[in-house]
Amino acid sequence: MLKSIFAPTDMTVGKPWKSIITFTLPMIIGNIAQQLYSTVDSIVVGRYIGDNALAAVGSATPILNMLLVLFIGISTGTSIMVSQYFGAKNRDGLSRTIGTSITITAVACILLILVATPFIRPVLVMLNTPETIIDGCADYLMISLLGMAGLGYYNILSGVIRGLGDSFSALIYLLVATVINIVLDIYFVANIGMGVGGVALATVIAQIISSILCLIKLARMKEFFDFGFKYLKPVSKFVNTTIKLGLPSGLTQAIFSSAMIIVQSLTNQFGELFIAANVVIMRVDGFAMMPNFSFGMALTTYAGQNVGAGLYDRVTQGAKQGTWLAAGCSAIITVIILIFGKNLMGIFTETDALVSTSYYLMKILAAGYIAVAVTQSLSGIMRGAGDTMTPMWISLITTVALRVPVAYGISYLTRTPELPFGRCECIQISLLISWVMGAVITAVFYRFGKWKNKAIY
Repeated sequence: MLKSIFAPTDMTVGKPWKSIITFTLPMIIGNIAQQLYSTVDSIVVGRYIGDNALAAVGSATPILNMLLVLFIGISTGTSIMVSQYFGAKNRDGLSRTIGTSITITAVACILLILVATPFIRPVLVMLNTPETIIDGCADYLMISLLGMAGLGYYNILSGVIRGLGDSFSALIYLLVATVINIVLDIYFVANIGMGVGGVALATVIAQIISSILCLIKLARMKEFFDFGFKYLKPVSKFVNTTIKLGLPSGLTQAIFSSAMIIVQSLTNQFGELFIAANVVIMRVDGFAMMPNFSFGMALTTYAGQNVGAGLYDRVTQGAKQGTWLAAGCSAIITVIILIFGKNLMGIFTETDALVSTSYYLMKILAAGYIAVAVTQSLSGIMRGAGDTMTPMWISLITTVALRVPVAYGISYLTRTPELPFGRCECIQISLLISWVMGAVITAVFYRFGKWKNKAIY
């Protein structure tokens, strides 16, 4: 029984909804653990250092997300290839895909460190980061960047394991890393006073350990693929396919992160209290989004395996059932946020004004979580089938062409002598509008069905 839990899952057989739930539940728990990384960071910073330090972590987050886009692209492309080759029972293709992903991740880590390091502080200055928090932001980003190998390899290797249908092993490794992160957070910040940099260092160490555990797991799965040095040599076919599939997802994240950075410049104008409120909102929002992202990733693997096996009717059936499951979870979470939101905000800070501001803004976002459930589920199906371009274009439209102008437009139109930068709600309202439009556009393109012609195998 225990062995079967840790083994890859064939999602081409059995009831679709049952396969999706079985695969998704460990991922939701894993995403809870991953969200605890940033949540514990915020709690420790807010409680032991102060609200300004909390704002520093918040201002650094969009930039850190931008640094991770390379690995998100590699992870997405690799996961799609792994699931399709696994569904098609192609051992050689599976082996070379995994080996290639490990090599190109190493190259990406080196390039990123060399290119990004000199620009950290200039970017923070360009974004109007307040002087009171800029040093903390720079420390956080520099340590995270130097430890990028741990961050990158966990994303890629856990994506490979999930592509094989094993979401439970990735969960266990993430739980181990989460415990380590919590212990080190408290030790570095509360015990030896390392400040914001200690929070970043704790996260880097924890993710290095989790990536090593993932690598050991893959080395022991010889019954499904071959794992050796000869497969680490990049093969142009697999590198090109990884880039072709992963680049749109990486660009999607880059687009999203760019929009966040542009909006962060607007956010910074509202002052430290509003910046800190957005950090609290992001932490709660991270938990609220977990079912959506988990179902999206589960449906990517589900679609990949079934497309690899040529079972398109089963893909369509799973898309309907998975989307309803995701929407139902999001509806429950929305109700919980509306009822208990103020208590959730109080976990991060004892400042009443910060709690009230965070809760007020969070209520604006709550209405959009069901829309995100639809977007993530149907985008997951399209990505799993090999169509990663459509979700990218939808993201481009909703986050750049829609969200950014709406945010700045509302800010401009609501300016008064008392509110020289306009109403701060512009950030959340623009995000809500982009979520709803994203769901509508995604549903339309899913119905067109062109994603059915994108299989790599």
